[in-house]
Amino acid sequence: MKIATWNINGIKARHNNLIAWLKEAQPDIACLQEIKSVDENFPREEIENLGYNLETHGQKSFNGVALLSKLPFDEVNRGLPGLDGQPDESDEQARFIEGMFSVNGSSLSVVSLYLPNGNPVETEKFPYKLRWTERLEAWARRKLAQEEAFILAGDYNVIPMPEDCHDPKAWTGDALFRPESRAAFRRLCNLGLTEAVRNVTDAAETYTFWDYQAGAWQKNNGIRIDHLLMSPEAACMLDRAEIDKFTRDWEKPSDHVPVWVEIAA
Repeated sequence: MKIATWNINGIKARHNNLIAWLKEAQPDIACLQEIKSVDENFPREEIENLGYNLETHGQKSFNGVALLSKLPFDEVNRGLPGLDGQPDESDEQARFIEGMFSVNGSSLSVVSLYLPNGNPVETEKFPYKLRWTERLEAWARRKLAQEEAFILAGDYNVIPMPEDCHDPKAWTGDALFRPESRAAFRRLCNLGLTEAVRNVTDAAETYTFWDYQAGAWQKNNGIRIDHLLMSPEAACMLDRAEIDKFTRDWEKPSDHVPVWVEIAA
C-alpha cells in the first residue's frame, strides 16, 4: 500500500501536474498541502475519474489540505484540536485533515498536515508555529494511547538536522531551522514516532524542496521539510520510502516534490 504526501503549491496552477503524477505514481492515499482553494472550487471530477475518493479542508488563496484515497473513508476530521482535544475555534487556518480507513480488518489513520512556516520570526507567526506544533504533539499523544496505526504526512516546515539542507549557515535564524522549531519536531518524534525517510536512508542531499529563486533546483540547493511520521503500529509495516524528485523538473512545478512510503498492509 502506497501513501504519499505532496505540497502542490496551488491546485489551480498544479492540477495538470497532479493528474500526471497520480497516473504515474498510483498512490493508494495521497496527502496534499497548500491547495489554496475553498472546498467548493476544488477540481474534483478528473481526480475522482481516476478512482479516488476526495476530501478537502480548504481556505481561499492560502493553506488548505486534502486527502485522496482509493479506499473509502470511514471517518474524516477537519482541523487540529486544541491541547485539550476539543475543537479550536480560534484557529481559522486550514492545515489539518484526518482520514480513517479500514485496512485488512484494522484501523489506519492518515493525516495531511501543513505546519505553519513561522517567518518572520519576530512576528506572531513564529509563536503560532510553536503553539500549533504543541497541539500536534498533544494530538499524537492521545492517538498513541489508542495503540492504532497512524501516519502524520505533510509539509512540516522544519529542517530537522544540518544534513537536511544544502547550507546550514544560510538557514541560521530562519523559522524552519530555529532551535525551537527543531526541538519541537524532536519532541514529536521522541513520542515514539518513526520518521520514514531517515529510517531507510542517511544519504546526503536528500531534499524535498528547492526554492524557485537563484537556480536552487539546478544547483541542488535544497532542504528536507516534507516528512511522514509513523506510529509504532504503522512503522512495523514500513517497506520503503522514496522521494519523487523528477516532478521538480516538470513544467510549472511545485517547489516541493512528493514523498511516499509503502507499507505491508
